[in-house]
Amino acid sequence: MTQTIQFGIDRLLAEPGLRRPLAGRRVALLAHPASVTADLTHSLDALAALPDLTLTAAFGPQHGIKGDKQDNMVETADFADPHYGIPVFSLYGEVRRPTAAMMGTFDVLLVDLQDLGCRIYTFITTLRYALEAAAEHGKAVWVLDRPNPAGRPVEGLTLRAGWESFVGAGPMPMRHGLTMGELGRWFIDQLALDVDYHVIGMQGWQPDAAPGHGWPLGERVWINPSPNAPNLAMARAYAGTVMLEGTTLSEGRGTTRPLEYLFGAPDLDARAVRDEMQRLAPRWLAGCRIRECWFEPTFHKFRGQLCHALQIHSEAPAYDHAAFRPWRLQALAFKAIRRLHPDYPLWRDFGYEYEFERLAIDLINGSPLLREWVDATGATAGDLEALAAADESAWRAVREDYLLYR
Repeated sequence: MTQTIQFGIDRLLAEPGLRRPLAGRRVALLAHPASVTADLTHSLDALAALPDLTLTAAFGPQHGIKGDKQDNMVETADFADPHYGIPVFSLYGEVRRPTAAMMGTFDVLLVDLQDLGCRIYTFITTLRYALEAAAEHGKAVWVLDRPNPAGRPVEGLTLRAGWESFVGAGPMPMRHGLTMGELGRWFIDQLALDVDYHVIGMQGWQPDAAPGHGWPLGERVWINPSPNAPNLAMARAYAGTVMLEGTTLSEGRGTTRPLEYLFGAPDLDARAVRDEMQRLAPRWLAGCRIRECWFEPTFHKFRGQLCHALQIHSEAPAYDHAAFRPWRLQALAFKAIRRLHPDYPLWRDFGYEYEFERLAIDLINGSPLLREWVDATGATAGDLEALAAADESAWRAVREDYLLYR
């Protein structure tokens, strides 16, 4: 099959001219398991094999460079790579920001991370922290760009001032519709950073093209960028279903389809919730199919208990990329549960991504606005629509200046 798309890593490997500015400079790589070339060679191995590149360090984000850590606040330690003898630093262990000692091991940091296109996915926060450290220490950052598998749609409330966190890197909505390379450009302007920044862009990426609408289906293999991101369907739903992490409801961890469920719980009638969602805002269910099902998690919430659930199916033939709005869909599920069970203990109060004072659901949404809408007895779908639509329109205008792929 003739390949029509090249990711940033593939172009860097194939075009010596792109690498020429790296000659004589110490190079580090920030990567995870999905950091692979078109032939599935890990980027660390591919770069280490280049005779004209000096690789001196590597970094891993949340879940580790090997992607072996399962959950939030499960840390990865630093180690020495047994093959190349270079240090591999964890940016989700003792620190989440690169230290001065770490920054001293390289001159140029190559960032090759597959993102999911959602504000809460912490790889974009790690990119922000790397850019800030690079500006402080006079280092260069190159992003080897990859697709946003959720494509260009924008959805959700914008993070409010004062709500920045490791799951809230800046004032953008939940679905931002940018690639990592584009986000880096926005971070630099947003934070007024003076940093040597470069994007090795993709060739042939068509974010609006069916059937992938962001992900090149049939051309590139999907590899989990984190343990619970097993497929494109999850990536499409994630901007909504990630909110379940801030609730007592199961997001499907401990099953084979994590984060593709609107919820699972042993004490809720999923069919009744679906009916109530249909009654409250039928237009928010568009673009996918919602199927009643059951599961029994092998770990995490409700381990060993039979849960009644609703699964989102965002694949062909039911999938409509323009109509599918997972953030609204998940918000609607919460609202339906609250209508049916006013006293249900929906919001989970626990330490979430090193934040212990504020509710996880508010950190995830970048403000209390979503939770307050769910809990307000008289609030309607139109009320949330008005809030979100204004934020979405404003973000679409802002991001225009940062788009690299038209």
